Amino acid sequence: MQRVRSAIMQDMQFAKKSHNLQSSVSNFECYVCGKGIEDGKCITAKTLPNGIVLFCDVHYPLQ
Repeated sequence: MQRVRSAIMQDMQFAKKSHNLQSSVSNFECYVCGKGIEDGKCITAKTLPNGIVLFCDVHYPLQ
């Protein structure tokens, strides 16, 4: 077999200032009945004019 030479080059950049990451958590449950995946429901996100709303498979059936 012929030997193949390869190289990997990576341009690394280090920030001079540290950056704080922010995150948030909310319940993953149906907007109508409050049931979630722990109740055996499938959850679907729907984008509405006032934001994103979560529905279970009963209140937003996937067909």
